[in-house]
Amino acid sequence: MDITAIAKNFTEFYYSQFALGRQNLAPLYRTHSMLTWEGKPFQGGPNIVQHLTELPFEKVAHKISTFDAQPSSLDMSTLLINVTGLLRVDGDQELQFSQVFVLAKEGESFYVLNDIFRLNLG
Repeated sequence: MDITAIAKNFTEFYYSQFALGRQNLAPLYRTHSMLTWEGKPFQGGPNIVQHLTELPFEKVAHKISTFDAQPSSLDMSTLLINVTGLLRVDGDQELQFSQVFVLAKEGESFYVLNDIFRLNLG
């Protein structure tokens, strides 16, 4: 299993779907998935997607600076991905962000088990 390739494919897919329409992220989350967005917790795919779609901006672009990936279980059933980059919403200035994902294996693919997002301000 090529963890770096999985992480690269996942991050490219995730952020492209985020830009196209945040509701497109629904298939990536499950009822037990968790998101912490700027310190505020959400659990369950529907609650997570609702929060993401209610964020107060129309257009968003992510520019990935770095991503790192590691297996987070001995049997390689979960992967840890750390992403840093720049975020531009509604054409405003770019903001630095970091996001951490734990992906869990489900059949031949992965879903988002954990997701932590933070803006890196000041």
